[in-house]
Amino acid sequence: MKTQSPDTSIEAEKVQIAGLQRMQPAEKLARVVEFNEAILQLARARILMKYGSDLSEREVRLRLASLWLDRETMVRAFGWDPKIEGY
Repeated sequence: MKTQSPDTSIEAEKVQIAGLQRMQPAEKLARVVEFNEAILQLARARILMKYGSDLSEREVRLRLASLWLDRETMVRAFGWDPKIEGY
């Protein structure tokens, strides 16, 4: 058997899967929401480190959006070109 992640042992993955199987659907969804929020916070921190903490909230949100949306959508929807402005 091979694990989903090269840095996780088979035993650890079995414990993890068993824990996930015991969770109710609402608990699983809550965990996904928590992970997504953590990812957004990490991305926000990366943007602030790269471009400075004096960015407006709008600019931070545009840069965050450009991490998930393609260039054409960003330009069409927000008038923001990640190729010019950076992500």
